[in-house]
Amino acid sequence: MKRAGIIAGGNWIIDHVKMVDVYPAEDALANILNEGSSNGGSPYTLLVDLARLNAPFPLEAIGLVGRDSDGELILADCARYKIDARQLKSCAAPTSYTDVMTVRSTGRRTFFHQRGANALIDDEHFDFTRTRARLFHLGYLLLLDRLDRPCRQYGTVAARVLARAQKQGLKTSVDVVSEDSDRFRRLVLPALPHADYCFLNEFEAERSTGIELRRKGKVVAKRLPEAARALIKAGVREWVMIHYPEAVFALHRSGESHHQGSVLLSQSRIAGTVGAGDAFAAGVLHGLHEGIPMASALRQGVSVAAASLSDASSSEGVKSLRACLALGAKYGYRKMI
Repeated sequence: MKRAGIIAGGNWIIDHVKMVDVYPAEDALANILNEGSSNGGSPYTLLVDLARLNAPFPLEAIGLVGRDSDGELILADCARYKIDARQLKSCAAPTSYTDVMTVRSTGRRTFFHQRGANALIDDEHFDFTRTRARLFHLGYLLLLDRLDRPCRQYGTVAARVLARAQKQGLKTSVDVVSEDSDRFRRLVLPALPHADYCFLNEFEAERSTGIELRRKGKVVAKRLPEAARALIKAGVREWVMIHYPEAVFALHRSGESHHQGSVLLSQSRIAGTVGAGDAFAAGVLHGLHEGIPMASALRQGVSVAAASLSDASSSEGVKSLRACLALGAKYGYRKMI
């Protein structure tokens, strides 16, 4: 079977984004300056971003939404962006949502999450016999209650889902949520032997490996290869990508590595950072699907991430791939030593 396309499953979330003047201490007040709703969650944002990039291959969804207005909005978005939603099912639980508080002056955001329907998605909801996609992306580990459960054979149910995808001939990709907990090694590491591509930010990589990657507010860049090697040793089959605001470090199992700086945007051009990690993954996976070298795929990734920063929502800032790459050409990239 000739395969083409990306199928993404996991968290389908509506983000209720509120721009605030300051993030308050407990019992204090902050002013909401403006607000709106947008797509959120790894598969939802990834697929919408790929559609906005004019990806020349099929896009498919797997997940659960509620029978409510937020669920209707998600299904309407899939129709709008021509995302195949046959495996995006409705259930009695409310559609998962997140209140995203974004500070206007910094772009920093804080999340208050209702797990809703996403807490019910399980192994049985993933049917890889029905897809001709080339690549399966799963996210977010640590935010999918039933997929994060233990599994005697694979370690977690999520690992079993990834293994089933690989047995059907798909490449696999995983992403993780930045949860402030000690669950990373228990829930992330079992999935890695069944992942061809692994996306982590520096916080998630640090929690997954135990290797300190941020000290006094700055990334310890010289330790990124050590953390990436630890993740390869844990089982990642091809590429580990550790991204952070200034750059991304990528390591292949063969030892090939790349350190790509982010686009040099001024703070005034950054409306919000929500969705930037998913935008980066969309740019990279677009490139890998199309068979371009990793160095070029990473440049696509940071360019799409830069475009996403121009809007407080997850995806409205993402334009065509050509327009995203033009940002890098216009503003340049941070230089990595």
